[in-house]
Amino acid sequence: MRRRVSALTAPVGLIWLLFLVTLALGALRPALAEGGASEAAEKWPIALDVVLDPARRSLQVEAQLLPAERDFRFALHSSLRISAAEVDGKAVRVESIGGRGDVRGWRIRLPQHGVLNLRYGGTLPALDAQLDHREVLKGMPPMASERGTFLPAGGAWYPRPAEVFGYRVDVHVPAGQRVVVPGRLVFEQLSAADHTAARGQATGAVIAEGAGDYRARFEFAHAADGIDLMAGPWTVREQLVARDGAEPLRLRTYFTAALAAEPGLAEAYLSDSARYIARYSERIGAYPFTEFSVVASPLPTGFGMPTLTYLGEQVLRLPFIRATSLGHEVLHNWWGNGVLVDYQRGNWSEGLTTFMADYAYKEEQSAAGAREMRLGWLRDFAALPADAQQPLADFRSRTHGAAAAVGYGKSAMVFVMLRDLIGEAAFDRGIQAFWAQNRFRIAGWKELQSAFEQACGRGLTDFFTQWLDVAGAAQVVIEHARFLGHKDGPGGVLQVDLRQSGPTHALHLPLSLEDGQMTRTQWVSLSGSRETIELALDRAPQALRLDPELRVWRRPEEGQLPPILRQAMLDSSPRLVIADQTEAAVAQAGPLLAARFFERPALPAGLDALSEGREALLLVGTPAAIDAALARAGLAPRPAKLTMHGTAQVWTVRTDSGRPLVAVSARDAEALAALERPLPHYGGQSWLVFDGSRALERGVWEAPGTAVPVEMR
Repeated sequence: MRRRVSALTAPVGLIWLLFLVTLALGALRPALAEGGASEAAEKWPIALDVVLDPARRSLQVEAQLLPAERDFRFALHSSLRISAAEVDGKAVRVESIGGRGDVRGWRIRLPQHGVLNLRYGGTLPALDAQLDHREVLKGMPPMASERGTFLPAGGAWYPRPAEVFGYRVDVHVPAGQRVVVPGRLVFEQLSAADHTAARGQATGAVIAEGAGDYRARFEFAHAADGIDLMAGPWTVREQLVARDGAEPLRLRTYFTAALAAEPGLAEAYLSDSARYIARYSERIGAYPFTEFSVVASPLPTGFGMPTLTYLGEQVLRLPFIRATSLGHEVLHNWWGNGVLVDYQRGNWSEGLTTFMADYAYKEEQSAAGAREMRLGWLRDFAALPADAQQPLADFRSRTHGAAAAVGYGKSAMVFVMLRDLIGEAAFDRGIQAFWAQNRFRIAGWKELQSAFEQACGRGLTDFFTQWLDVAGAAQVVIEHARFLGHKDGPGGVLQVDLRQSGPTHALHLPLSLEDGQMTRTQWVSLSGSRETIELALDRAPQALRLDPELRVWRRPEEGQLPPILRQAMLDSSPRLVIADQTEAAVAQAGPLLAARFFERPALPAGLDALSEGREALLLVGTPAAIDAALARAGLAPRPAKLTMHGTAQVWTVRTDSGRPLVAVSARDAEALAALERPLPHYGGQSWLVFDGSRALERGVWEAPGTAVPVEMR
């Protein structure tokens, strides 16, 4: 799951940068009493009156804006045409200033500062529900259909008035459709049937009965970096939650008919949403909005926006969504939507949200589960080619797996290391200070550093500088360990020779000391390429392990890194080997699976490639052909746990050279085709067993690392 990519960071954001008009946060005008259209522009930087017909994919918009500059530049999707532009009732000229792809740039030279009225519209692209998660992450145009409409903030469907702004949106759609826009629902008009069903719901919005069409008004009086609009044939469930000193919190689900018919599902989402909001209100500060909704999406990837999350309807039934993903998206109402991200200086929001949501849930379950997640972050990063290991300060958004390994994994690990360094109490104070000082402001890593420095009473420049600005990761090994015992007692001095290769970091490292009876941990510091650490001990350890719990961002030793699928997925020049070319259907299905599995195009190769070269390989075939190919190449056979149950088995094959090799053993071509969508989601696994598209079993190979013996002197 991910938060909506800002218009500044989506691919169309490259175009937006040409047209942005800066508006200081202090210039945002507060929401006033509800008024007519002529008054809207005096209260909002942008007010939109939207008429949407999903069946015809028709969008017609009247926009009122208060541009901050008389030379107003903006962008619209190429499917939309401007029919009129006026300032104070007088027509003004609209100039085309080029663009790129499906986005067109426009310019209006305003004769004076005043209210700009624009009318525009067109036929939107059809919603493509077949997009996979990688395609969704790369940004989308506005799309419409009766099944669902999504007008993303970065899709150039409205004239962006500034970098951040408040807004009002009035929407009109045909009966049978509902609309959601991030913000406060001020008014909605339902059809007669829907209005009857809504009676008895205590709601802060004014609900009226209409002739059949659905109308609604949404207002967002805070700083926002974009406007999203979603529509669909949803059934709405609502729950109000009392709050001390504030109006009740409105919780809603917007589910398809099939989801709404699932016994207890909507109620469970409402209950869990309330629980997560209470959790983070206590940990960080009061929830900053008046509502939160869970909205079913026909697209495969989830988005987090102010006051709502837009989650794929196919996954909403899965228990892990409520257990982890929902909490992650709720937390984005503080990080990313409550405190906005300064994308020019790097995206801290995904890492902090991953740390306080996904990782925190693992910590609460077990220490082993938390270690497994840290291993996953390090394993994902170790799988990256050297040219993909960008500094964390350069991360903007997750457009592919390489960016996620840095922007989510490394970023979350930075917060793990920071908490270890300054202590949990100071860390919590820093979180609360960051929220209090930056609520509804744009903030970056610098503001985070300042809040934590205040909380712990020490400078943290060196810590943040190295973890944000230095690309890659150091590799640290214990070269030698010896214990110099005292002649007259059991104690002595432990000398440990440490070597650091790769980019040099100042590291705070845990050493595990094993003496056959117990294990102790000592934290040591390393800042050079080679250092000898001395520790005074009351008894001699027998062996040492370096950071066995994986609490430091580094490149672990090979013995701590089990091979996973992502190593192959991210390879720069992957190869596809079909184990049984005589099976025509399998030979045809293999390239389709490879196109989904790899992030770069895979070249075909013969069976000899199993014994030659260093490129990542995807070996595809029926079980007998896979087993024969591995035996012929002298590679490890099928693991015992991956017997012939299920329709397909997938596993990483250990090779002497460390070359990424993934075997996919499928019953037939249909079983291979069933893996196309799910398999790319399991990059952090070493092996899986599938029944059709459903993963029955999965896991990561054991990799405990090595214990370095201590020489006794």
